[in-house]
Amino acid sequence: MNPLKRLAGQTAVYGLSSIVGRLINFLLVPLYTNVFPTDDFGVITEMYTYVAFLLIVLTYGMETAFFRFSQKESSTGGNVFGTALFSLGFTSTLFIMMVVIFRHPIAEIMRYPDNVEYIVWIGIIVGLDALAAIPFARLRAENKPLRFATIKLTGIGVNISLVLFFLLFCPWALDSGPAWLHPLIEAVYDPGIGLGYVFIANLGAAGLTVLLLLPVMLRSRLVFAFPLWRRMLLYALPLLVAGLAGVVNEALDKLLLKYLLPEDIAMSQVGIYGAVYKVSIMMTIFIQAFRFAAEPFFFSQASEKNARELYAQVMKFFVVACLFIFLGVMLFMDIVQYFIGAAYREGLVVVPILLLANMFLGIYFNLSIWYKLTGQTRFGAWFAVVGALITIVLNVWWIPVFGYHGSAWATLVCYFSMASLSYYFGQKHFTIPYEVKKTLLFIGAALLVYFLSMLTRDFPQYLVYLLNLLLLLVFGGLVLAIDKFMVASLKKMFK
Repeated sequence: MNPLKRLAGQTAVYGLSSIVGRLINFLLVPLYTNVFPTDDFGVITEMYTYVAFLLIVLTYGMETAFFRFSQKESSTGGNVFGTALFSLGFTSTLFIMMVVIFRHPIAEIMRYPDNVEYIVWIGIIVGLDALAAIPFARLRAENKPLRFATIKLTGIGVNISLVLFFLLFCPWALDSGPAWLHPLIEAVYDPGIGLGYVFIANLGAAGLTVLLLLPVMLRSRLVFAFPLWRRMLLYALPLLVAGLAGVVNEALDKLLLKYLLPEDIAMSQVGIYGAVYKVSIMMTIFIQAFRFAAEPFFFSQASEKNARELYAQVMKFFVVACLFIFLGVMLFMDIVQYFIGAAYREGLVVVPILLLANMFLGIYFNLSIWYKLTGQTRFGAWFAVVGALITIVLNVWWIPVFGYHGSAWATLVCYFSMASLSYYFGQKHFTIPYEVKKTLLFIGAALLVYFLSMLTRDFPQYLVYLLNLLLLLVFGGLVLAIDKFMVASLKKMFK
């Protein structure tokens, strides 16, 4: 099969679970904003920011190490899987135990002394998700995207069902439901838990996901090889540093908003920023789906004669896809805005900045293949650390002045800088013939179309939609006019 077509197909399948899950979670935002005050939504945003940090720590680069060593040592693939699984299983179990033991001091430090249970629930969720990382990686390495998506979607379905049960059905049943139902509901539902049910639902889904992955874990004889583990750890630790720095770039702004803004508005601003961040969800979904498919794909193609030319073509298609997503969201923002509550829409002005920032994050991920293939993962750590420093400095500088607007611009500056650094050093150590001029022309064309669309805002609504759809088609035409090779590639892929 055409390798680009195979990558596109697997991206679509992996994206199914991501798209459905993210979209359903996105559609829950109006529910949360109607059930909870903005401060409570800020708490949810904050807690899942900590989850992002902790997952990087508890997986410590073992997913990528698993892909790397599975390819290098195919004869001992079972040892690679067993070693990675035992490693994450041990550290995840230890982490959960430590969280339970020290839950009260942790809650005090995080300013939640009256909700110690949040700390325990989040700790168990993170531990279970970290344990599930290697079985999911095995399914990706074995090119089993359908099974991967089925397990992911099952967990997502359970999570959403429990959220709807606790936040909608139970309150309705107690207020308006039949009397015979009250004892059953009272046995499982406590109105005082409130937003805690968001975490309980996630905990139930995480537990079920691990159970569904047990056959993947136990399919073959598991062996822990200490010498192999040391080599995998040496390869993975720079990725841990890169991952931590990366999550600083992605999530630290939401925590800094809490501590750098006046206390009376801080959590509300965190809630607003967290909600509008979700409007850029289509970009993040695509990048996540692409990453699931691309990482094993890049490694599997490394020995092919035309691998570097293929990586360059993948980059080009990736950027064009991101720009279509950017324009799709921005040209039809009048529709998109209704997916968040009216009280949150003041933050929509930062959405184009966040969309472009996430596109450069995806570009950086594409560029990162050079140091992963050459084993020079220390470069990834350095790039991410530089990005983290940019994030911290700009957020500390701009948040007190511009609020979450400063956070959005800091995110864009950070990811653009990281992509630029990775490109510069990559061309020195592992030259890939990226078509930089064409890529910049694509980005320029998309921005031109976006700015032209702003001139139509005062037109009748039906005419605005018609003109914006025409502008989207114009962008597609410009892309094909700029790159004739893309026309031929698309014809091959769709044959």
